[in-house]
Formats: sequence, structure tokens, C-alpha cells
Amino acid sequence: MNLHIGTAFEAMIGWLRINFEGFFTIIRTMLLGFITGFESLLLFFPAFVIIALAGFLAWRFAGRGITLFTVAGLSLIYGMNLWPQTMQTVALVLTSAFIALSIGIPIGIWTSRSVKADRVIRPMLDFMQTMPAFVYLIPAILFFKLGKVPGAVATVIFAMPPAVRLTNLGIRQVPADVVEAAKSFGSTPRQLLFKVQLPIAIPTILAGVNQTIMLSLSMVVIAAMIGAGGLGEEVLKGITQLKIGRGFESGVAVVILAMILDRISQSFASRNRNHKQHH
Repeated sequence: MNLHIGTAFEAMIGWLRINFEGFFTIIRTMLLGFITGFESLLLFFPAFVIIALAGFLAWRFAGRGITLFTVAGLSLIYGMNLWPQTMQTVALVLTSAFIALSIGIPIGIWTSRSVKADRVIRPMLDFMQTMPAFVYLIPAILFFKLGKVPGAVATVIFAMPPAVRLTNLGIRQVPADVVEAAKSFGSTPRQLLFKVQLPIAIPTILAGVNQTIMLSLSMVVIAAMIGAGGLGEEVLKGITQLKIGRGFESGVAVVILAMILDRISQSFASRNRNHKQHH
């Protein structure tokens, strides 16, 4: 017996392409405009302005050591002549992470409040996390053609599950006695969510934000295979054209960028947690 589910999947993709072509064109235009606009904004300012701004954010939220690393790391990237590619990568990663969080956090809230929704969505999240990332590129290319947009779409699918899971977990971990006390004082479900559950769950939710950003960055090289550009394209050139030095420099730039984004986003959660402990 031969069960070729791939044939059915191919037929479904073809049907979607034919019947929703206009919808996918609108999405592609909007996403491309957002990503290229963000890129243009980052590249409009001189590098030293962006480095100073990143250093200020690191100092404000992560401390002196991370500030020194941020300034030194970004200066090294600029010195290696990888600044435009780095800003392209930042634009793609932060856009993808923003979309993933905008979708994932509300779904996480929904699953925390509905057992049925949790049962349905959890297997879907398992599927999204375990499916090889390369597989996402196939329908993304068919729907959105080559370029930055399919890279962003594949990244959103790959990076969204932690936002959903950790939002769900954070809200479910709110102590039952706190929830009961809020209900006894006459809180509506909306007030309970926004004034009690979400504020308590914020450190866990911010951990999900951190994981989403990191997973978005891990897709850089894979997205470059379909024309997303940025540092991933430089790494890919190093592999395909045996430019060992350039590939190494691009890899170092990706590591520096990952460490900066990781430390700064982690610091949001730790500062919030410390703030709650002092109050």
C-alpha cells in the first residue's frame, strides 16, 4: 500500500496558490515594504549612531560588561566591512520576531484560558518545532517567490512556538490563590488577565521573547538560501565559493549579533523579575 501524502500536500499548495494569489501578493508587498523600510532606516544613520544607541540600550538594561561587548562587537563588525549585511540581518530578524510575537502571545493567552484550544494547538506547535526548517522554505517560495519575504515567513513559523508555549505557561503558573482573590474582589475576566495574570507572567513571557529572537537569528543562513541576503548570504558564499576567511568573518558577526540580542533581551526579563521581588 502506497500512501503518498506529499501528493495531497502538493495539490493543496497548488489550490491555495490559484485561489489566494491576490492575498499572498498583498502580504508579500506589505512585508517587503516593512523589511526594506526598516533596513533603510538602519542604514540611513551612520554606523557610530547605531553603535552608540545599541551601547546605550545595553548600559541601560544589561550592565557595563555587556555595554563594552556591544560597542566592541559592533565596531569589529563595522571594521570587517559587514555593516550593511548586519543591518539587513537585524531588519529581517527583528521584523520576523515582531510578527511571531504579535501572533504567538495572543495565541498563548488563548490556550492558557481554553483547554480545548490548548489540546488542538499543542500538536501544531510540536509539528512546527520538529519539522526541518528547510521544509518551510518550499511553500514559502511558492506563495511569496524568492527574496526576503519567504525568508521572513519561514522564520516566523519556525520561531513562533516558544512565544506561544511560554505565554501559556506563564499565565498557568500564576498562583491560584492570587486568581481567586482577584475574582473575589469582583474582577472581570479582562481585568483578571491584564491586571493580575499578565503582570505576574511577564518574566516567563519575556523568556519566550528571548527564545523567539534567538530562533529567528538561527534561520539567517537558511533564509539566505532563498535570497534573503544579509550575513547569511555572506556565510553561504563562504561555503559555496570556498572563501574561508569571508565565511569565518560572517560567522563571527552572526555570533556577536546573537550574543548582543540575547543578553539585552534576557536582561529585560531579569530586571522585571528583580523589580517584582523588590515590590
